[in-house]
Amino acid sequence: MSLSSVLTFLVFTPLLGVLVLAFMPKTQEKSIKAVGILFTLPSLVLALGVYFHQLAGKSLSDFSIAKSWIQFGGFEKVDKHLFSVFYELGVNGFSVLLVVLTAVVATLAAITASMYIKKEWKGYFMLFLILETGMLGVFTAENLIFFFIFFEMTLVPTFFLTGKWGFFEKEKAAFSFLIYNGLGSAILLIVIMVLFARTGTTNIDALYHLINDPNAQLIAPLSKGAKFGLFIALLIAFGIKLPIVPLHSWQLRMHAQAPIPVVMIHSGILLKIGAYGLIRFGLGIFPEQFKSVAVLLAVLGLINLLYGAFLAFIQTEFKLMLAYSSVSHMGIILLGLAALNTAGIQGAIFQMVSHGLISALLFFLVGAVYERTGTTDITSLGGMAKGIPVIGGFLLAAAMANLSLPGMSGFVGEFQVFVGIFEKMPVIGAIGTIGIIMTAAYMLRAVLAITYGKAHREFAGVVDLKGVEFVPVFVLMLLIVLIGVYPSVLSSPLHATLLGLGG
Repeated sequence: MSLSSVLTFLVFTPLLGVLVLAFMPKTQEKSIKAVGILFTLPSLVLALGVYFHQLAGKSLSDFSIAKSWIQFGGFEKVDKHLFSVFYELGVNGFSVLLVVLTAVVATLAAITASMYIKKEWKGYFMLFLILETGMLGVFTAENLIFFFIFFEMTLVPTFFLTGKWGFFEKEKAAFSFLIYNGLGSAILLIVIMVLFARTGTTNIDALYHLINDPNAQLIAPLSKGAKFGLFIALLIAFGIKLPIVPLHSWQLRMHAQAPIPVVMIHSGILLKIGAYGLIRFGLGIFPEQFKSVAVLLAVLGLINLLYGAFLAFIQTEFKLMLAYSSVSHMGIILLGLAALNTAGIQGAIFQMVSHGLISALLFFLVGAVYERTGTTDITSLGGMAKGIPVIGGFLLAAAMANLSLPGMSGFVGEFQVFVGIFEKMPVIGAIGTIGIIMTAAYMLRAVLAITYGKAHREFAGVVDLKGVEFVPVFVLMLLIVLIGVYPSVLSSPLHATLLGLGG
């Protein structure tokens, strides 16, 4: 396998699993689950290979591929790149981290699904593997057309996975997800079409130079107002995905109603597409416009942080509390980006990866509790530490990570974000610390009530964590601690990327 074909195999191997599953009888439960898990592994191995290739000091451009795909307007005799869409895949120091995160969480979510999905496994794993391809494609696409195709590829399977295998209000959650994200997709498509018509390309690097070089020759010039309008459209499109308050209500329903493996994917990966888009396209293509709204972004981040934290504090439903916690933590990412300095941007990226791991772990443990008790109501789960101490212990450890205990991944990202925001906007940074305090308050309130609170049920006879359930817990906990004690595993790949973003 040549290095230039690695990303193709990495992205599309899960689809081979879909093909295999299509020819399997739907009654072969064990074989279907084995195939579903097995076909996430090649992408995981290749993602780790790309990551270690970069750590060894070699260039990630070795993996880039660009092949002619579609030509519009017959301009190939003038310039083969003009109004052409290429099959382009590549990674940089930022996107490679998200590719590894995606591959890890997808494999662990597939293992989780093999335990917690109770019906129609064939359809579930076929949709799941399509979803994985879409997520991997989003983070490796090197032009906006391919990004949009993969972005859409994540929406449809997520809709069906939620609507078919979710909890009591699954249909409402699925349609809310589709409507909000479909609106964001429509806005994103308009931006892509305008950029393609005005510049003749959708290549991300080419767009950066054409939009920001005053001497660049465009097909049709873009005024400052037009650039600002396109940037605001991108902010709305990716703000829905992040989500930014008040565009967040669909996310709360998804976290509460989607099946646990899908929530692990959604909270761990899909929310990060919004932040990725803001960094790669908003900050990457429209840096001047991004800078002009930095204060607005900081205010929006502050609203997310405080709104999510205060509402998480009053929840009695554990899944809903974690949903508001995700809203709050996305606010920290916005604060880091608004700082527009190395500490802030790097902290935001750290927070993306860290929250992906921590939220996946928390939702896995929530799923484990629900499987054993039939509830995730905080007031009904008191005294769990005595009955199922292993789950209780890991839940407490995950809570410590979520409230940014030093030595765990959450601390590294949040510390850098606040160093960055205090440098540029100290008043907003000072107010934001209230959200950090509230995070500790709501996490400890909930977890201590569950583990050591007054017992409202009998846990005798309830089985503790066992067998293959330890795999997601150990892997996620190991990565959370590794990043916390050795942050260079994330910072080393980011140096060149941060310079490119002007951090």
